[in-house]
Amino acid sequence: MKLARKQRIGARIKRVYDVPKTPFQRLIASGRLSTEQEESLGQLYLTLNPADLKRRIDKKLGALYALYHKKNKKPLVVNPYKKQAPSMVTFWMSEQPELRLPA
Repeated sequence: MKLARKQRIGARIKRVYDVPKTPFQRLIASGRLSTEQEESLGQLYLTLNPADLKRRIDKKLGALYALYHKKNKKPLVVNPYKKQAPSMVTFWMSEQPELRLPA
C-alpha cells in the first residue's frame, strides 16, 4: 500500500493509504508506456504463476546451498603432536563458576 497523504490532527498524524496495487498495475496506470509495451507486459503478466516461480526459486536456492556446502566442507585433520587449543566459547563456559540463587 502506498501512502496517499498525511493529516495532522492535534498532536497525532492520520495516515491515509491508497488502494493496494501491484507494481505492474502502477506501471500501467502511470501512462508512460506505449501501447505495444503495455500489451507485451500484459501478456507476460498473464503467463506468470507465483506458486511455480516460488518452487523454481527454492529449487535453485537449494542447488546453490548444496554447492556451497560441498565446496566448504573440509576434512578435520588433527595433529597428535601439536597442543590443541580449546575453542573460546567452550573454554570460557568451562572456566566460569556455576551461578546459583542465594539460599
